[in-house]
Amino acid sequence: MIIPIIETERLRLRAHRLTDLADCAAMWGDPRVTRHIGGRPFTRDEVWAKILRYVGHWSLLGYGYWVVEDRASGSFLGEAGLADFKRGIGPGFDGAPEIGWVLAPAAQGAGVATEAVRAALGWADRHLNRTRTVCLIDPENRGSVRVAEKCGYREFHRTTYKDHPVVLFEREEAGEELGRDS
Repeated sequence: MIIPIIETERLRLRAHRLTDLADCAAMWGDPRVTRHIGGRPFTRDEVWAKILRYVGHWSLLGYGYWVVEDRASGSFLGEAGLADFKRGIGPGFDGAPEIGWVLAPAAQGAGVATEAVRAALGWADRHLNRTRTVCLIDPENRGSVRVAEKCGYREFHRTTYKDHPVVLFEREEAGEELGRDS
């Protein structure tokens, strides 16, 4: 499958490349990034497995994660996309595409996550035969909760996942389409 490229005013969402491992490993290895995502930095081999899993999603499901980069400079900013991680949370969550995003510290707080998520959801609205997507967020991660809410997500349940409290969100209607496919 050819992974689409999505461009917004500031961002380009594109397929992962072998050369992205160093940037991804630096981001996922930063405790500021992972404190609300698993609670610990990831090792280089764990990050490599993530990248392979992202590519596998595209191959098997027709959707997955993109690298988020600055459109003008090509600088790595993070990752965003859709997945089915088979979390086993329950029928209200499992089976729906799950939106997710993670940004390098230098990209946080500048609206990059909201722009990337809206672009990914715009693509999903146009290309997936589904009307509902979900996401899972640590309740202490106020920044990500705000991003989800700006993108049309509403809380529908609180539970625990891997012994950590999480808030489950859902989005059932098409949101603003900021991205365009290339």
